[in-house]
This record gives sequence, C-alpha cells and structure tokens, in this order.
Amino acid sequence: MKDKLAKGVAWLGAAKVIINLLALGSTLILARLLTPEDFGLFSLALTLLTIISSLTELSMANALIHHKSPSDEHFNTAWTLNLTRSTIVGLLFCIAAPITASIYHEPKLTNVMFFLAASIAMTGLNNPKMVLMTRDLIFWQEFALTVSQKLVGFIVGVTIALIYKSYWALVGGMIASQLVGVVISYIIIPFKPKFAFSHAKELWSFSVWLTLGQIVNTLNWKLDQLLIASYLGVKQLGYYSVGDNLAAMPTRETIGPLQTTLFPGFKQIVHDNERLKQAYKSAQSLITAIALPIGVGCALIAHSLVLLAMGAKWLPVVQVIQVLSCVFALQTLSSPVQPLAMAKGETKLLFKRDMFSFAIRVPIIIAGLFLGGLVGIIYARSITGVIAIFINMHLVRRLIGTKIIEQIADNARSLVSIVVMAVGVLYLEHLIGRDGGHLELLLKIGAFIISGALLYLLSHFLLWTIAGKPIGPENEVVRMVSKLTAKVKRLTQA
Repeated sequence: MKDKLAKGVAWLGAAKVIINLLALGSTLILARLLTPEDFGLFSLALTLLTIISSLTELSMANALIHHKSPSDEHFNTAWTLNLTRSTIVGLLFCIAAPITASIYHEPKLTNVMFFLAASIAMTGLNNPKMVLMTRDLIFWQEFALTVSQKLVGFIVGVTIALIYKSYWALVGGMIASQLVGVVISYIIIPFKPKFAFSHAKELWSFSVWLTLGQIVNTLNWKLDQLLIASYLGVKQLGYYSVGDNLAAMPTRETIGPLQTTLFPGFKQIVHDNERLKQAYKSAQSLITAIALPIGVGCALIAHSLVLLAMGAKWLPVVQVIQVLSCVFALQTLSSPVQPLAMAKGETKLLFKRDMFSFAIRVPIIIAGLFLGGLVGIIYARSITGVIAIFINMHLVRRLIGTKIIEQIADNARSLVSIVVMAVGVLYLEHLIGRDGGHLELLLKIGAFIISGALLYLLSHFLLWTIAGKPIGPENEVVRMVSKLTAKVKRLTQA
C-alpha cells in the first residue's frame, strides 16, 4: 500500500505543481488586467453559489469509495442523484439572481449568477466512475483531469481578460474548466449512465452526515464574505477574496496530493488501530513539515511579491496574506483528521465538530467585523483558526487515542525550525528592505526564499540529528533523496 500511496502522491504532486503555477499565474495576470471590484463581484456570486450548493451536497464520491463493492446500479444512482441535485440548484440560483442583485445593489450580479447557474447544472453530468481509480489508489487520472481543467480555464480566462478587461474573464474561465472536466471524465473511464434511484437510501446513509457537515462548514467559511460584501462593499471583498485565495493556495495545493490519498489509504488499515495510529502520525508530521515553511514563507515575502506581481493597487491584500497563510500552515497540525474520521465511518462525529466550530466562529467573526472592519475579520479568523486546531486534535485523540501533547510533540522540530526561519528572514528583510524596482524586488524575493529554505532545512536536520534520528518526516526525505540519487546514477551509467 505504501508504494501505491507514494505513486499516488507523485501523480497528484506533479498535478498540484502545474496547477499551482497556472493558478498563481492566472491570479497575478488577471489582477493586473482587472480591478478589485471585478474580483469582488465574482467572489460574491461564487460565495452565494457555494452556499446554495452545499445545502444539497450529496457526497456521493465518498460514499462510493467507502462502499466495499459498488455495482453499475450504484454508479447510475449516484449519477442520477447528482444530476437531479445540480439541476435543481441551477434553477434556484437563476430564480434568486435578480432578487440578490437588488439586495446587494449590484445590477451586474444578475447575469453573472445566470451563467454560474448553468455551470453548476453542468457539473451534475460528471462521471461517477472516476472514484474507482481513487478507491484503488490509482491517481494518474486525477493528474489528467485537474491539469487539463486548469490549463483550459487559464487560457480562456486570460484571453477574455486581454480582450474585454472584464469580470467575465473569471466567469468564462470557470465555465470552460468545468466543461472540460465533464468531457475528460468520460474519456478516461467510458460510462453510459442511466437514470436510477435504486440505491439512493444506501448511499445516502453514509453521506448524510458529510452533507450536513458540508452545509455547516460552508456557512461557517463563507459568512465572512457575505458580511464584507454587505457592510464594506465589493471592492473590500475583492481584496479579501484574492488575499484569502493567495494565502490558502501554497498550503492547500502542497498538501492536497497527500490529503487525497489518505482516505482510501486509511480505509485499508482501519481495523488495525496501531497501524492506523502510526500511519496518521507519519502522514500528519510529513504534511506539517512541508506545509509550515511554505505557508509561513508566503507570509514573509507577501509584501514584495504583491508589489512586484500585482502592483501597488493591490497592497491591501498583503495583510490578509500574511495573517491567513500562517494560520493555514499551522492548521496542518491536525488537517488529516477529516480522512481519518471518514475511514472509520465517523461522519456524524465530523458533523458535531463542524456544528461546534460554527457556534464558536460566527460570533467572533461578526465581532471582528464591527470592531475592526476588514482587519478585524482577518484577526478574528486567526483566533478561530487556532481554536479549530485544538478541536481537531481532540477529535484525533477520540478516534485513535493519540493525546494532544503527543500530536504537538510529533511536530516539535518543524515548529522550532519555522521560528528559526522566520527570525532569519525578518532580520535579512531589516538589512536589505522589501521595496524597490522590479529587478530589485525579484532579487530580494529570491534572497528571502533561499535563506528561509536553508535555515529551515538546516535547523530541521540538526534537531533530528541531536534527537538521535528518530522516525519522522526526515526519514522520508532521506529515503526519497536516496532513491532519486540511485536513479540518477543508473541513468548516467547506462
């Protein structure tokens, strides 16, 4: 299984690298061509769509992965349910469009919502049999699907932006990406779907708590954007949504390949608690060791990067990136809890967690808005983010018996190393500054990245050596470097 997971991570890792580059390139190019108001308008429509979609989310893919031996009737049922659900959501979104535009005093919102309604209806046609490959820990299809989607979305979005310099670039890119996803899913695994509801109850019994949890989570994480749009306007929402996306992108896309493989991987050893406990520990410590320097590093170079790539008009997003990227990085201390709970069939427990987090987060976010505006919301999110870490750690303790102090101790070297890295880069920034012309900014960003990476790696491996080289993420790095070195030697000798 370990080899399958390694291959899966390799495929998904390659996909994420390409997707990251395309997503970053798209955001930076579109930020140059469009305005914060354009991003804010699209973000508002997308937030509303995400909320209404979550109210009917069926989580059929996870139910099919969890099923021991799904038949064609199971896949037909899943396809029928998804198509029915997406069609209803699309119609509701169309009906709500003019009313919503009137509420937010944004006439342009109506047509944007009409097009997004068509896009959500289209997603109901996706091939449910794609989960078969994920279930069997085969992930090359994920590479083909996600990379082609992102590439087409990038090309279409940037082309429209260059011609029209309008928010329609964001809408067009999204729709093109979803259309390509539907087509390619049937090319990878041929499937002729039929309408069927015979296994609806069976599939729903697993996914119901995931659906309810998704509803709560969506409301939890999208409420702040609705509040900003209502009280601060779409321009401030544009700053916030772009900053939030850029802050999440490095951590999310880096750990995505590992996260995707964990649910089917944990599922295969769920009945052996000691193996499951060790697998969780190994996966979690590796994720954190990778994500922490990337997330915190993003915060450290945010000012120079935004100034270089997006221009001075986008400087308000710097504070959003600096705070939230650190929060996202720290949250990897407990991020594998979702696939762990799903593998154990504890989806109801995840729903209870989401409800508890919702009850805590919403009042803090609202208080942050009214006390400090956009900055208040940013720091409110940092508080709730730290609280969420300990909630998830408590859940891990309940699922596999690992104490919270043990979970923190497993990541002690990463946490200490990230402090060393941050102090070193901040000192370098103090010496050379963070402003300048394009070439000077580029050189400074390079200096920050190289110095930060060296400080983190040296500190990590020094602490590992002092500790007696215990089993941890360092072993995986050494193993991968050894395999790569051996392959290079074989190629040079051939």
